[in-house]
Amino acid sequence: MTATTDGSTGALPPRAPSASDATAEKTAASARTRSAVRDDTADAARRATARATDHLLSVQDPAGWWKGDLETNVTMDAEDLLLRQFLGIQDPELTEAAARYIRGEQCADGTWATFYGGPGELSATIEAYVALRLAGDAPDAPHMARASGWVREQGGIAAARVFTRIWLALFGWWKWDDLPQLPPELLYFPKWFPLNIYDFGCWARQTIVPLTIVSAKRPVRPAPFALDELHTDPRRPNPPRPLAPAASWDGVFQRLDKALHLYHKVAFRKLRRAAMRSAARWIIERQENDGCWGGIQPPAVYSVIALHLLGYDLDHPVLRTGLASLDRFAVRRADGARMIEACQSPVWDTCLATIALADAGVPADHPQLVQAAEWMLAEQIDRPGDWSVKRPQLPSGGWAFEFENDNYPDIDDTAEVVLALRRVKHPDPQRVEAAVRRAVRWNFGMQSKDGGWAAFDVDNTSPFPNRLPFCDFGEVIDPPSADVTAHVVEMLADVGRTHDPRTRRGIAWLLAEQEPCGAWFGRWGTNYVYGTGSVLPALAAVGIPRSHPAVRRAVRWLEGVQNDDGGWGEDQRSYRDKEQWAGRGASTASQTAWALMALLAAGERDGEAVRRGVRWLAATQREDGSWDEPYFTGTGFPWDFSINYHLYRQVFPLTALGRYLNGGPAVAPVGA
Repeated sequence: MTATTDGSTGALPPRAPSASDATAEKTAASARTRSAVRDDTADAARRATARATDHLLSVQDPAGWWKGDLETNVTMDAEDLLLRQFLGIQDPELTEAAARYIRGEQCADGTWATFYGGPGELSATIEAYVALRLAGDAPDAPHMARASGWVREQGGIAAARVFTRIWLALFGWWKWDDLPQLPPELLYFPKWFPLNIYDFGCWARQTIVPLTIVSAKRPVRPAPFALDELHTDPRRPNPPRPLAPAASWDGVFQRLDKALHLYHKVAFRKLRRAAMRSAARWIIERQENDGCWGGIQPPAVYSVIALHLLGYDLDHPVLRTGLASLDRFAVRRADGARMIEACQSPVWDTCLATIALADAGVPADHPQLVQAAEWMLAEQIDRPGDWSVKRPQLPSGGWAFEFENDNYPDIDDTAEVVLALRRVKHPDPQRVEAAVRRAVRWNFGMQSKDGGWAAFDVDNTSPFPNRLPFCDFGEVIDPPSADVTAHVVEMLADVGRTHDPRTRRGIAWLLAEQEPCGAWFGRWGTNYVYGTGSVLPALAAVGIPRSHPAVRRAVRWLEGVQNDDGGWGEDQRSYRDKEQWAGRGASTASQTAWALMALLAAGERDGEAVRRGVRWLAATQREDGSWDEPYFTGTGFPWDFSINYHLYRQVFPLTALGRYLNGGPAVAPVGA
C-alpha cells in the first residue's frame, strides 16, 4: 500500500500497456514459436534419423560393403544383346528378360530417354528398337511403330551418335566407310604428341583402344533383318552433309577424318598388324582379376569384340573371364526383367554409408562400421596404373570405385574413403593411419597444375579429343572439377593439412570457380546443387568464415532455388540449359540433402530454409526408413550419360539429418 496524492492509501492504478511492451510480448511470443518449431523439427529429424540408420545398417553386405543399383539407360541392355548376337551366344531366357526391361522403360511417345522424365533420345531409341527386334518384337507392333516413326522424324540412323552406328555396322546396317576413323597406330603416338591415348580420359581411353581394332577390321555379321524403317530414305541412308569451314576447328577435324579414311586404304600392312597386336597387349594387360576392364561395362564389351576379331576364341581364358564378368553387371528385377549396370559402386557406396552412419551418431566402434573400415582397407590399391604415365615416381595409395579396378583408382573415392576411415575407431589404428598417409600422399601427387583435382588423371585437359568426329558420345577428357576438388580439400583439412601450400592452391581454385549466381558446377553429380553441396562443407572445413562473400552468395542461391514444398531438386537439363534449369527440378531426397549439407556448413542451422528442408526429408521418408527417388541425380558425362545411384537416396539424407542434429564434420584444428 502507498499514499495517494489526496492523502489516502491504496493500490496504484494499473499502468496502460505501452508500445514497447507490445513489441516485447510479440518478440517473446515469436521466440517461443520459433523454439517450438525448432523442437518439433528436431523431433521429426530424430525419428527420421533413427529409422534411416536402422535401414542403412540392415542393407550392409555381410562382407562389410554397401552397394546400391547403378541405373543408367537401356543402351547398356541393348548392346549386351547385340554383343551376344555378334558372338553367336544368344540365350532365349536372357533375351526375353532383357527385352522385358527395355519395353518397361519405353515412354508413352514411343521413345526411350536417358534419364527419368527426360526427353526421348535418338541413339537410345534406335538401340532399344533394334534390341527388341532381336527379341522378336514385330516392326508393325504399336510400340515399335511409334518408336520407328519418331526415329525417322529425328533424322533416322544417320543422325545417331557414332557408337550406335558402329553397332549397326557390325551387322551391315551401316557402312563402315560412313563412320569416323581412329586407327590403331594411334597407340604409337608419343605421350607429348596431340591426340595420344593419354590425352583421353581413362574411360574413353579404355573404350577407344579396342575400337581402333574394330575400326581397322571392319567386321560384318549377317543381319537377321533389315532396318529400312529407321531411315528417312532407305535409298539414301546417309545423305551428304556439307563440311564445316576449313578455318574452323570442326572443319579441321572433319578433314583430318577424311585423311584417316584415305590412310585406312593405304596403311602399311606390317605396321597395321603390329599396331593391332600392340593394342591387344595393351587391352590384355589392363584386364582385371575378375575378367572385366576398368570395372565398367562398355570397355569390357568392346575389348571382347576386339580380341575375338584378332583370333581369340570364346574359350580363351581372357575372353571366357571377360564374358563371365559381364554377367555380373546384370541386376534381376522382381518381375523377371534384367537390367545391366554400366558400372558397380561398392567402394563409393561404402565410404558414403560409413560417413552417413557416423555423422548420424552411430558409435565409432560399432561392429558394422569397423567391418566396413576393414573392407575398405583391404581395397586400397598398392600397384601402379595408367595414372603412373603422368606421375611415374608417385607411389600408389588410392581407391577405385568398383570391386575390381586396380588400373584406375580415382581421386574422389580416395578422398571420401579417408574421411570415412577417420570416423571409425578401428582396433588397429596404426594400420588405418598408414593407409591414410599413403592416400594423402597419392592425392597430393595427383593435383593438376592449376590447383584443382580431376577424377582419375592429372592435367587431362587437351582441347583436341572432344573435337574428334569419333568422340560424340560424351565427355572424353578429365579436367579438374569443383566437386572432386572440394572433397579432396575437405579430406586434407580433416587430416590437418589445411595450411599446406597445395591445399591453399586448391582452396583458391575453388573460390575462383564459383559461378556468378553463387553456385558451383557439379561434374559428377547433378549439378549446381551437387557442386555447391560439395564446396561449402569443404570451405567450412578449412576455416573460411561463414561471412565470406563466396559463402553468402552460395547461401542466397540455395535459398532462392528451394522448392515450395521445402525440398530441392535439379533436372539433368541444367547441363544443357543453365538459365532455365540450374537448381530447378522436382524435389529429391539426395539433392535436398546436398543443399542442407551446404547450408548447415554455412551456419544456417536455425534458418527457415534448413527447417523446411529437414521437414521435407522427414515427411517423405518411407515407413522402413528409406526414401524413394526415381529421378537421376548422378552424372557420368554431363547430359550425355546420367546415373541414378540407388543408394544416394539413403546415404545423403541420413548424412544431412545427422549433421542437423549433431553438428557437421570436424574442422581442422587451428594451426594444423
